[in-house]
Amino acid sequence: MTFKPSELTPDQSVRHLYGADLRRHRENAKLSLVQLAGQVPSSKSQLARIEVGESMAPRGLSEEFDRLFGTDGHFVRLWLLVRKEVPPDRYKNFLDLANRAHYLENFGSQLIWGMLQTEDYARALFAANPDLTEEKQQELLVARMGRQERLRAADPPHIWCIIDEAALRRPMGSPEIMRDQLARLLPLVDTPCSKIQVLPFAHGGHALMNTSMTLLKFQDGTTAAWEEGRGRGQLYEDCLDVTPRQRLYDEARAYALPPRESGAFIQRVMESYPS
Repeated sequence: MTFKPSELTPDQSVRHLYGADLRRHRENAKLSLVQLAGQVPSSKSQLARIEVGESMAPRGLSEEFDRLFGTDGHFVRLWLLVRKEVPPDRYKNFLDLANRAHYLENFGSQLIWGMLQTEDYARALFAANPDLTEEKQQELLVARMGRQERLRAADPPHIWCIIDEAALRRPMGSPEIMRDQLARLLPLVDTPCSKIQVLPFAHGGHALMNTSMTLLKFQDGTTAAWEEGRGRGQLYEDCLDVTPRQRLYDEARAYALPPRESGAFIQRVMESYPS
């Protein structure tokens, strides 16, 4: 498939300025994305995402661009600004990256992960927010259910989900909705493409109690992290920001029940909701 460049706004975003300058220098050097990937430590797909402003260049790659194009530190200086920039469309950036990730790891402290929610659970969740009109609730519901289609694709992403016990026991809507929601999890607890673990109350406190987090992993070896709280989220792409969040996720995974025990735990909680 031929790569089609996207429209950039370099006058409004440092990330887009970086991508536009990279594209300009590459084209001036008469290099395709494949040829550029052969001269710097990066894949064609990663370079394409950088050029259209969807990904930030990983640490060390800007030095390679400056070496190759003879730009005397230009890309390094731009990268320092990109790293500090908070893009206004960061949630869209997260969704774009999530749609391309080969492996998704999620931790949910209060709610079931959106990718695993039933339609009724998601509807009850949106209805609990007094700031959302019925029209907006329906819009969000359709978008969330649409994103789940990727799990049913011929080549779905691998997912690993750690769920705090609080998310299992917090009623969202009716008991029937909760029973259906927990039943939705059971077939995904331990499969070749999915793992679900429960972090029980018995463990006590942990570092991720007040947040939800998703790690996005790509086939080229890069990882991004999305961290979300009340009404706001933050996307991290630099390895210095992602690595400590991966460590916290791995600690939560170590404290959680193994998948088979987690499945039995979910089954017991499900049966505690009256039918």
